[in-house]
Amino acid sequence: MSKVIETDLKTFVKFWLVPLGIFLVGLFVISAKTALIVIGLSIFLALALKPLVRKVNGFFVKHFGTEKKHQTASAILAYLIVVIVIGGIIAVIGPVVVTETSKFIQNFPETFEKTFGGWEGINEFGRKIGVADLHAEITRSLNDLSNNILGFLGNNLVASVGGVADVVMKIVLILVLTLLFLLEGPSLMGAFWRAVASGEDDKKPVSVAKRIVSRMANVVSTYVSRQTIVAAIDGCASASIVFVLSLFTDVGSNIAIPMGLITMSFYLIPMFGQFIGGSLVTVLLFFSSPLAAVIFAVIYIVYSQIENNMIAPKIQGSALKLPAVMILVAIVFGMYMFGLLGAIIAVPIAGCIRVIADEYPNIKAARRA
Repeated sequence: MSKVIETDLKTFVKFWLVPLGIFLVGLFVISAKTALIVIGLSIFLALALKPLVRKVNGFFVKHFGTEKKHQTASAILAYLIVVIVIGGIIAVIGPVVVTETSKFIQNFPETFEKTFGGWEGINEFGRKIGVADLHAEITRSLNDLSNNILGFLGNNLVASVGGVADVVMKIVLILVLTLLFLLEGPSLMGAFWRAVASGEDDKKPVSVAKRIVSRMANVVSTYVSRQTIVAAIDGCASASIVFVLSLFTDVGSNIAIPMGLITMSFYLIPMFGQFIGGSLVTVLLFFSSPLAAVIFAVIYIVYSQIENNMIAPKIQGSALKLPAVMILVAIVFGMYMFGLLGAIIAVPIAGCIRVIADEYPNIKAARRA
C-alpha cells in the first residue's frame, strides 16, 4: 500500500538548497584552495606578530609621553623588524653553507685519505664484505646518480622556473597581505562585530563568538612567541657548542653564529625541526672536521633532551593544553595536507580547535538564548 507525502514548495526548496549549497561551498574551496592558503597564512602571520606590535606600541607610549596609541606605526615597525631579521638570517646562513660545501669539495681528497685510507682502504673494506672492487661499484653508482639528476633537471627546467616564479609571487602576496591585516585587521573586525550584533537578541551569541575568536588569536600569538623564545635558546646553545669545538678542531669560529641560526630557524618546525636542524649542522661540520661533527651530534642530542623535558615546558607552559599525541596527529595531518607550512601551523590550529571544544557548552547556551 503506497502513501503520498505532500509538502509545500518552501520545504521542497529548502530540502534541495541545503545539499546544493554544501556542494557549491565544497567546489569553491577546491577551486580557491591556493588563494585560501595564502590568505589563511597571512592571517596566521599577522596574529603571530601581535605580541611584538603590542610591545612596540608600549615603547612608543612610554617614551613619547602620550596616551595616544600608535597602532599604525607600531604595526609597520614590528613588521619591518621581522622582515629584516629573516632577511639577515638568510644572508648570514646562505654564504656559509655555500662556503663550507665548496671547502669540502676542494679538500675532499685529503679528507677522504685521512678518514677512510683512500680508495685502497675502501677496497680493503669491500673485500671484507664480499665486494671485489668497491671503488668501481661506487664510481658506477655515482655516475648513474649524476646522469639521473642531470636528466631530471633537463626535463623539468621550464617547470622549475615556473615553479620558482609562482613561489616568489606567493611570498610577495603573503608579505603584503600580512602587513594589510596588521594595519586594517582590528578595524575590520570591529566593523564586523558591530554589523552582526544588530539586535538585542544577538548580543549574547556575538559576545560568545568574540570571546572564542579572541582566545583563538591568543593561542596563535602565544604559541608563536614562546616557540620563538625556545628556538632562540636552542640557537644560542648550538652556536656555543660549535664555538667551543672550533678551539680544538678544524672548524672555524666564524661559522658558530650561522650554525646557531640554522638550528634556531628549523626549531620553529614542531616535533621534527630540531632533528632536521641538528642533522644539517652535523653534516656541515663534517665538511670541515668529522671529529667535530660527531662531538656536536652527541652533545646536541643530550642538550635536546634537556631542552625538550625542562626548558621548553617551562617557557611554553600549558598555553595550548594539548597532549603529545594530539600534537603529533595534528602535525601529521598538516604535513600531508599542506606540506611544511601545514606542519608549522598545525599545532596552533589544533589549539584553536581545543578552544572551540572548551566553549561548546557556551555556544549551545547562546544559541538557545
